[in-house]
Amino acid sequence: MELFRDRRYRHLFSAQVIALIGTGLTTIGLALLASELAGERAGEVLGTALAIKMIAYVGIAPVVYVGIAPVVGAYATRLPRRALLVTLDLLRAAVVVSLPFVTEVWQIYLLIFLLNACSAGFTPVFQATIPDIFEDERRYTQALSLSRLAYDLENLLSPLLAALLLVVMSFNLLFVLNAAAFLLSALLVVSVSLPSPHPQTAGGGVWARLTRGINHYLGTARLRGLLALNMAVAAAGAMQIVNTVVYVRHALGLGETEVAIAFAAAGGGSMVVALTLPKLLERLDQRPVMLTGGLLMSASLLAGLMGPGFVMLLLLWFVLGAGASMVMTPTGRLLKQSCRAEERPALFAAQFSLSHACWLVAYPLAGWLGSALGMMPAFAVLAILALAATLLAARLWPAQVTEAHA
Repeated sequence: MELFRDRRYRHLFSAQVIALIGTGLTTIGLALLASELAGERAGEVLGTALAIKMIAYVGIAPVVYVGIAPVVGAYATRLPRRALLVTLDLLRAAVVVSLPFVTEVWQIYLLIFLLNACSAGFTPVFQATIPDIFEDERRYTQALSLSRLAYDLENLLSPLLAALLLVVMSFNLLFVLNAAAFLLSALLVVSVSLPSPHPQTAGGGVWARLTRGINHYLGTARLRGLLALNMAVAAAGAMQIVNTVVYVRHALGLGETEVAIAFAAAGGGSMVVALTLPKLLERLDQRPVMLTGGLLMSASLLAGLMGPGFVMLLLLWFVLGAGASMVMTPTGRLLKQSCRAEERPALFAAQFSLSHACWLVAYPLAGWLGSALGMMPAFAVLAILALAATLLAARLWPAQVTEAHA
């Protein structure tokens, strides 16, 4: 592929895939660790742990994009991207290798916060680097599709790999493999030179820089619609991620391997869309594609009210993953079309924080509903939330809005 002729992108993409597959192993391991420590309350524990992850993401992503927090310093955007990415990979490896030694629920919460504080720095720096490597729209759109595909590889390959590994090893070793993946990612990043970020010409104090991207985001009609769709993705994804282990192990009475396969089903649906969507977007407008994705996720959750068996659950999660990918794959392209190059860091930071704020709501909601009320009420409430968010997106993002900053 043309994109891989660029050595920088080739190494960055490989680092992303390796790190994400490792992270996927940790997601499975964390779900099983929560099940071991909390039993039928695993969804509540996992929902809380993932909410803590979102707190780290919402609070720290703007730090790295716009360089405003004391932790990183007033000139964070001037730090060499390569050194920052490598350091964060090494810190993530150190944290994740500690997870096998966890014996109490509070220890899960602490380590998850530390791990995702590092990831909240790594991910936005990576995302903001790609448009500086590929300035033209066509190649950047292809890179976005491949980036989405990398996330789908995590959702599909990590659970399948975990299912195979769990036959011969304890789930605690999944965390060790994730640490090794982070180390390999660091080696790939350090092997290339990365472009410097575009200078941010706008001045202002800390608060002005904090709010500039969010004000731009909320002042753009189609991005307000995107925010509503982010809520739909979070509602559907939280139900799948938080309650799969509870539903498969306790409602269906199945084992660890089936948990991993159920996670893989959502990744399979997402991957199919990521492979086919770029061609479709050459002929179709982004808006109807993304709204259709919201409807598919809502329908999948509503179908969960039938109390699906294992095979039907796989189908529902496949559809849910496809719908989520229909929303998320065009997101970077939509953001790039809505700003100038020097505005990207602040706008990408706004998307990162606002979208993860949606997950911050959805994760504990899914965990609490599943634990306190049961799976059927959880399916119902999150389906209503996803559908309402999709309908709101259609209203906030008028079909006739096509100008660059509308």
